[in-house]
Amino acid sequence: MSYALVLAGNRLLTSGATGTNSAAIRGAMRADPNLLTVILPQSLERQPRESREQLEQVMHLVENPANDSLSLAEASALCNQEIISRCQQLICFAFHDSHTLLKTCRDAEEQRKLVTLFYFD
Repeated sequence: MSYALVLAGNRLLTSGATGTNSAAIRGAMRADPNLLTVILPQSLERQPRESREQLEQVMHLVENPANDSLSLAEASALCNQEIISRCQQLICFAFHDSHTLLKTCRDAEEQRKLVTLFYFD
């Protein structure tokens, strides 16, 4: 999906987590790396080892080392708010118990962003 969106000229903003975010990064990098921005909840050093190699290839990487002292949940919530503030549309993949992501979707809707939510379960 990210590959097609970026090929169509859309900018893609995502976090740097493994799984879905990693797949989104791969697709965007293949389409046009210049249209990808990855916003990390904390510094690059705090990211999982398996993510760092991919993240080091991202041209527009935003680190948040000021959040290194926070829990990952707190830092992720702040990161998600930054992503919402920079986007017009949010596409989110979540489980029904993904409280941080579901709150992010509610916040985006309150800010009148177009939100598309896909559930894994």
